[in-house]
Amino acid sequence: MTIRYRLTVAAVAAAILSGASAAAAQVPSARIDAAVDRVMPEVVAWRRDLHQHPELGFAETRTAGVVADHLRALGLEVRTGVGKTGVVGVLRGARPGRTVALRADMDALPVREATGLAFASTATGTYMGETVPVAHACGHDAHVAMLMGAAEVLAGMKDQISGTVVFIFQPAEEGAPPGEPLGGAALMIAEGALKDPAPEAVFGLHVVPGVPGTIFYRPQGFMAASDRVDIVLHGKQTHGAWPWKGVDVIAAAANVVQTVNTLTARTIDPTTTPTVFTIATMDAGVRYNIIPDEARLSGTLRTFDVAQRDALVARAEAAVDHVAEAYGATADFAVRQNAALVFNDPGLSAWLAPVLEEAAGAGKVNPATPPTTVAEDFSYFQRVVPGVFYHLGGSPDGVDPATAAPNHSPQFDVNEKVLPLGVKAHVFSALRFLERGEN
Repeated sequence: MTIRYRLTVAAVAAAILSGASAAAAQVPSARIDAAVDRVMPEVVAWRRDLHQHPELGFAETRTAGVVADHLRALGLEVRTGVGKTGVVGVLRGARPGRTVALRADMDALPVREATGLAFASTATGTYMGETVPVAHACGHDAHVAMLMGAAEVLAGMKDQISGTVVFIFQPAEEGAPPGEPLGGAALMIAEGALKDPAPEAVFGLHVVPGVPGTIFYRPQGFMAASDRVDIVLHGKQTHGAWPWKGVDVIAAAANVVQTVNTLTARTIDPTTTPTVFTIATMDAGVRYNIIPDEARLSGTLRTFDVAQRDALVARAEAAVDHVAEAYGATADFAVRQNAALVFNDPGLSAWLAPVLEEAAGAGKVNPATPPTTVAEDFSYFQRVVPGVFYHLGGSPDGVDPATAAPNHSPQFDVNEKVLPLGVKAHVFSALRFLERGEN
């Protein structure tokens, strides 16, 4: 079945390309490969510089400056401050045609790096009012460097491009900082990142643990929708020796955690779509012998089906209220979406497989990988424009991806040998899309 599927995808793509407009002549693969090779020393240098100077969401001022200066030097139209620190670059080809967008995220995380790299971060930033260590523990430094490299390659081919390429460098992918109503993608969209010109398709990538040089994704639901859940239990403070004289929110909180776990395990069919509901924080009390009057819990909900998600949220809220009532407490239950479902357009997903294989090589692309419960706000771009988001394997040489340090780990690092493929994937996806003409 897999072999027949791949042949069908290739045949469809060949038919599309053979019918493309004569004005959109195909750029030879060899020319793309040579151009990528020439830019790689810069890409590696950018990645290491950005890695050493990470910045938290909506504070990526230095990063945005590096990006904007580079795009201007290439002769692109550049808009800065789109979504606070976001940058949009526009490359108009020598001839009119379609418009395609490529996206990279720029923000780092409040993580203390433990990679031992010569260019490891020692930077700090402010998060929730506190000074914290900051590191590119999710690979966004590589994402920015690869898209900067792709911009340079494509700008050098301007004379052969029919159409327009929009480069989106996005802040705050890791979520809106406390007090901010929107994350980076949603805010950039609200401030016109997908307008003037308006792309007809958008592509993006993310480095993750995986065999170096491989690309994997799936059509339709690929990365989970992510909701933040906050629960506040209100009770009555009392001495720890006299729990019956108060309302015990500690006992209620423990029951809430078990109830949430049971709801997920016993009311969701695991054979349909993955669902994860995790209570990750509990904050209550200041002294060992005082039962406090308030307990705060927070967690994350990851889903792939909107109706299923809505039903689980409703059941969870009702269950938490019932648990609180049983102890004589009350509960506040709030849900906030951090990222929508990453939904890869089925048609574009099928078309893209042989294009990515042209970049990666035969047998290096899996367009039918299982879904992942990790989330990505690239999903908001896909709500406006058909798009595909794919993963680039970047584990260290000789390390089993299953045991490699995961994204968000202090030990996470990107195998720099995969950087050329990331640049190629961007360039091939943009060029081949534009070369389709109006088909």
